[in-house]
Amino acid sequence: MNDSNVRPETMQRITGKEQAEQFIESQIEALRNQIGDGKVLLALSGGVDSSVTAALLIKAIGSRLVCVHVNHGLLRKGEPEQVIKVFRDQMKADLIYVDAVDRFLDKLAGVKDPEQKRHIIGKEFIDVFAEEAAKLKGIKFLAQGTIYPDILESKDGIKAHHNVGGLPPELNFELVEPVKLLYKDEVRVVGEALGLPHGMVYRQPFPGPGLGVRCTGAITRDRLEAVRESDAILREEFEKAGLAGKVWQYFTTVPDYRSTGIKDGKRTWEWPVIIRAVNTRDAVTATVPELPFSLLQHITARITSEVKGVNRVLWDITPKPTATIEWE
Repeated sequence: MNDSNVRPETMQRITGKEQAEQFIESQIEALRNQIGDGKVLLALSGGVDSSVTAALLIKAIGSRLVCVHVNHGLLRKGEPEQVIKVFRDQMKADLIYVDAVDRFLDKLAGVKDPEQKRHIIGKEFIDVFAEEAAKLKGIKFLAQGTIYPDILESKDGIKAHHNVGGLPPELNFELVEPVKLLYKDEVRVVGEALGLPHGMVYRQPFPGPGLGVRCTGAITRDRLEAVRESDAILREEFEKAGLAGKVWQYFTTVPDYRSTGIKDGKRTWEWPVIIRAVNTRDAVTATVPELPFSLLQHITARITSEVKGVNRVLWDITPKPTATIEWE
């Protein structure tokens, strides 16, 4: 393993604002030394790792950071808007917003196999990002939100799926990875010290393919919208109930089958929404927390009345193992 990818034994755990500010100060100096007067490109997803990386680089080099946010249509409700608001409007970042919704969803049309869906999403993201990178001049550096667990868990040093792998070799970027020696909890502390919104810093784990693996089977736009809207309701109600910081991950899935129901005295043939909520330390095993039945009833009433095409709500109470956390 490259020595620069090994966390020094003397490095203290970052647990508070003072330590975070010391880290930020040292990283700003290190980034300026590495980058000089160069320009840096970053794929900004809105996740905590890439967001903290972006915020550090903005402090270090300002407008010489170019962020590319690709909206593939598989993000949660309000996420593209939050990225634009925080980074372009508040932090004055040079942000390129790419609306690639039709491009991704057209490629995914009719594809049922989860692994094939993942492959298409990953390849298309690389293609879109490479196209945007090729339009820019004078970019010498590629920033990535690599964190220490990515290095520890990878045989080859860096997780292939975590970073923007597969870019054309002629782009020939030098990597910039300012948080690569930090653990996830430390990245969050640094993010708060940088002034990022709490909801962005403590964003729940979100799969790389996004809602694409929560709209099981072949993705359709109407069912994808049902996932997005039901997920937003679930997150809103968990927040109101004080569960946001107590349950590790919670989301909805809309499977590719229908059931009969009744609305306004008429028969319906619509989808179910499945609620998934788990607690875990390492994501290797997971337990299902007890949830107040009254809360589940309230969420069910909201989803079945507010989300188009849904007539049933189910609660998945299966631990891992035997179930995985995600359905695909």
